[in-house]
Amino acid sequence: MLIIGLTGGIGSGKSTIARFITEAGIEVIDSDVIAREVVAPQTKAWFRLREQFGSEIIQSDGFIDRSKLAAIVFSDNSKRKILNNIVHPEIYKEILKRILWLFLKCESLVVLDLPLLYESGYMLKFMAKVIVVYCTYDQQKQRIITRNNYNEQEANARINSQMSLEEKKRRADFVVDNSKDLQFTKTQVQEIVSQLRNSVDVWKYRFLFWGLLAIVGGTTILTGKYIVQKVLIYF
Repeated sequence: MLIIGLTGGIGSGKSTIARFITEAGIEVIDSDVIAREVVAPQTKAWFRLREQFGSEIIQSDGFIDRSKLAAIVFSDNSKRKILNNIVHPEIYKEILKRILWLFLKCESLVVLDLPLLYESGYMLKFMAKVIVVYCTYDQQKQRIITRNNYNEQEANARINSQMSLEEKKRRADFVVDNSKDLQFTKTQVQEIVSQLRNSVDVWKYRFLFWGLLAIVGGTTILTGKYIVQKVLIYF
């Protein structure tokens, strides 16, 4: 199974590209969704965040007040590091569980939507290819001002806390230009999906996987399932 990275910058429109990829029939693992799940009330990360940042970041419904937490960590790099050290390991554990499950379902491709793929660097070694969603700096800024009701200073701070889109674009295997209309964007995504599906690598890994199953036989397969179950329990 090939793992494809999807990244960009805040306000670049990555969620739209992820939706187009899903509509094309490819599984997308959304790390932003997972990030919310791992800090749900009474989880391990929730308790640690409350301990580190105080009960004022907890809303009346028990969930983390993401706006308050963001305001704290964006003004202090040391606190942002504490946040990342608490949340990122939990996110990566859940991502690996989902990748393993898709592997067992014999999926040939999976896309991992990870905003900080290049910044963290941790998951890059698992990526066969990386797709970067691109737009101009001014478009980024205007989109997050509109979406998040930030002022210009807040918008600039969020954008500048990440690697520039120009640098991500330079490192990418595929670039989706999301600076124009939606149809222009969707056409690019469809072309990338087509290239990935027709990739020699996809067929190489598919034949390798099924060939391995044919060679090892039933007893070893059952043993392998037991090992996989233990891995899932660990994660």
